[in-house]
Amino acid sequence: MSKQTEQHDISQFVPEGKLSDTIVRLARYALVYWRPLAIALLMLVVAVGTELTGPFVAKRIIDKHITGIEQDWYTTPTAGPFSVTYEGTLYKRADHFAEGEARGGEVHILQVGLNYYFINGPVAFDGERSVAGVDTVGGGGGEKQLTIVNGDRVATYGARELSLDELFGFFYPEFAGLLRLCLFYFGLVVVSAFFTYGQKYMLQTTANRIVKVIRDDIFNHLSRLAVRYFDNLPAGKVVSRITNDTETIRELYVNVLANFFTGIIYMASIFVALFLLHAKLAAICLFIVPILLAWIFLYRKFSKTYNRIIRSTVSEINGVVNESIQGMPIIKAFAKEPQIADEFETHNSKLFRFRNKILSLNSLTEHNLVGVIRNCAFVALIWYIGGAKLAGTSDAVTLGMLYAFVDYINRLFNPIVGIVNQLPKLEIALVSAERVFILLDEPGDDVADERVARFTGHVRFEDVRFGYAEGEDVLHGISFEAKPGQTVALV
Repeated sequence: MSKQTEQHDISQFVPEGKLSDTIVRLARYALVYWRPLAIALLMLVVAVGTELTGPFVAKRIIDKHITGIEQDWYTTPTAGPFSVTYEGTLYKRADHFAEGEARGGEVHILQVGLNYYFINGPVAFDGERSVAGVDTVGGGGGEKQLTIVNGDRVATYGARELSLDELFGFFYPEFAGLLRLCLFYFGLVVVSAFFTYGQKYMLQTTANRIVKVIRDDIFNHLSRLAVRYFDNLPAGKVVSRITNDTETIRELYVNVLANFFTGIIYMASIFVALFLLHAKLAAICLFIVPILLAWIFLYRKFSKTYNRIIRSTVSEINGVVNESIQGMPIIKAFAKEPQIADEFETHNSKLFRFRNKILSLNSLTEHNLVGVIRNCAFVALIWYIGGAKLAGTSDAVTLGMLYAFVDYINRLFNPIVGIVNQLPKLEIALVSAERVFILLDEPGDDVADERVARFTGHVRFEDVRFGYAEGEDVLHGISFEAKPGQTVALV
């Protein structure tokens, strides 16, 4: 596709100035390179999926291989890879028995403080544990009395404290599975890092290609514009749209869209994982979504005006600087330095004021509000888990599930922070894109490349009036004739 064809295709749009039109036109430019963008998004999905699998692996490590020691144990008649010998008897954990495999009497291993105790028999319920009359930080010895309290229910069991070697024996069958999960987790990290690098590289190279097309379109369009357009618009403003505004658009494709796509996919994947872990807790955390949407809406409402003024003022400054440099001999000849300095100071002070306003808005809404939402989520989590534990319901979560849930909530706020931090850049980029498209929408004439016959050079002006701007004539009733071969001087 040639540059002229790309320009023609992309400029078939409805009226300028509307946000929706600007977004559509940016999307049309992006769709020129839809294949690398699709590959980048696919790599992003894989990277997010592998990264978010980590807490599930950690949950299994904790619940099955670490705290799993507190599951039901039974005596077994045969030795095997998961059997443990304690005081001459073979024991195996309930989840390691094959279907239909014979099992003997039930026993339990419970943790109190930093020590573990062996109970030779079933345990009716769980709750707050204590060992009467012993220091639960260390020690050992003979039979102890382990008490479990759950509301009005109290149960006491004879228990024997396990030594370090005995405890290691009960944990040893889990080491192989623990090692496999750790290696699997490391593999996920490597895969996630590879695809993260790939999607960032693809997005950035594609963004550079898109912006190259936009710059080519702008520069090519400048040659089609009438001379009067450049008389009314300082060269510095035109240069600003080709350089500064297009660079801001590049930031939109590279950083803003990348963070928005990453954040949306990340948040959606996290909520899916949360619902898989615990549907009720995940439903409680859904309050984050409407808050974030309202946040984005309100921020854009207040920041759009500020950013439009900022971009316009930057162009004004560029125009003043460019004209001052080009016209410095005339400025010095007529001693106009104070006037140019005052003009520059007016624009510079305006830019300073509005940059401070947008800075105040960003400081008020960014990290402060994220911290408030995060704390509210943790309060809701503690309230639910604490209530379930106090009520003694079966809805209480395991330690591994709690770890995974807290991990996911912490991860949930990373894309939120990323999206919020990109909101200023998004607004600036949309304003810059709007300014670029206004320039591209200026009517122009195609440059003719056909050959024409040489003019004879006979020119006659009869009462000619002319002006670059309507109502501002510079020629008033001019009449003269220049015949072929004559030299005519106009003063």
